[in-house]
Amino acid sequence: MHRLKQLCVIFLLFHTSFGMAQSNAARQKSLEIQKKRLQAEIKQINTLLFRNTKKEKSVLSQVEDLNVKISVRSDLVKVNNQQANLLTRQINVNQRNITNLRSELKQLKKDYAEMIQKSYKSKSSQSRLMFLFSSEDFLQAYKRIQYMKQYVNFRQKQGDAIAVKTKTLQVLNKNLFEQKAQKEALVLENRKAQEQLEQERKSQERLIRSLKSKSRSLAGEIKQKQRKAAAIDREIERLIREAIAASNRAAGKNSKNAFALTPEAKQLAANFISNKGKLPWPVAKGIVIQRFGTQPHPVVKTTMIKSNGVTIATSPKTEARAVFEGEVMTILSFKGSNPTILIKHGNFITTYKNMGKVYVKKGDRVKSKQSLGEIFTHPQTGKTVLQFSVFSNSTPQNPKSWIYRM
Repeated sequence: MHRLKQLCVIFLLFHTSFGMAQSNAARQKSLEIQKKRLQAEIKQINTLLFRNTKKEKSVLSQVEDLNVKISVRSDLVKVNNQQANLLTRQINVNQRNITNLRSELKQLKKDYAEMIQKSYKSKSSQSRLMFLFSSEDFLQAYKRIQYMKQYVNFRQKQGDAIAVKTKTLQVLNKNLFEQKAQKEALVLENRKAQEQLEQERKSQERLIRSLKSKSRSLAGEIKQKQRKAAAIDREIERLIREAIAASNRAAGKNSKNAFALTPEAKQLAANFISNKGKLPWPVAKGIVIQRFGTQPHPVVKTTMIKSNGVTIATSPKTEARAVFEGEVMTILSFKGSNPTILIKHGNFITTYKNMGKVYVKKGDRVKSKQSLGEIFTHPQTGKTVLQFSVFSNSTPQNPKSWIYRM
């Protein structure tokens, strides 16, 4: 009975460990996917923001670019640490399993040896016949025959169990060796990532120190850029409100906050909503360098900046593309700024700001991924950035919630 309990405990231990191993493997796979995505993002950052060192970028622009890379590199270090910690836990569980399995295997071999010795002592046919013929009645004789068969079967199972557990132990030892090698490689990789992160932080700190004497003028420069961006945003919002009013007048309604939709426009809006989180990027290849919403400036932390969308860095001569089918509502040309394209998808609007060339005109019907024009590349900095927004009626939405894996 004690032996049976011991086997049950070990079975439960291995069953639990197997479940944990599956869960850990799934988590490790998820972390590996994250790591590869971050590594690809850093590669894109280097290509898109640090490609042309001959261009005269302002110190402020250099600090902003470094801030993007540091943010992604920090995430990479965190993911590497999580992978290493998970491997450490797996190694500890594996080592415990190996210890328990060795103990179990040792006991199995001991029991098996005792069984073989007893069997050897009573192996003669005469001994077995005496055991059988000494039965008091037929029923006892039958039970003794069954017992002898069970004894032979049990001995066979014990031998099989030893073979299985020996094989399991070999597999666990191999896995442990591989896990330790993986951890060593990961620790080395993470050390290099941390060194690069430290170098980037020091570079940024040097640039920030050189800007400290100009902190007032920097804050003024940032606020000026914000005022310019806010003016364009107000104009976009005004155009959307006008379009809402026009749609309601045509429908004989008085609402000022939402589009009056035709059945076709309602269906288009429903399709747009059903694709939330699955819409394609407005560029074939790019990285987000400024998030949606109100946030502290990466250099002058006391200055808050507001963004109605996201800013995406991409390669020169890249074309912006529609993220969903719709109609070109208008092309906004604001004094001192590059054109902005507004596309209507039912009661949703997507905007594509900072265009260098425009291929569409007001009233055009566009399809998903259709080219809208070429994004402007700044001649001094060499940077190509698209500012992309999503509106539900006149309310700005976070593009991250709508675009696939943004």
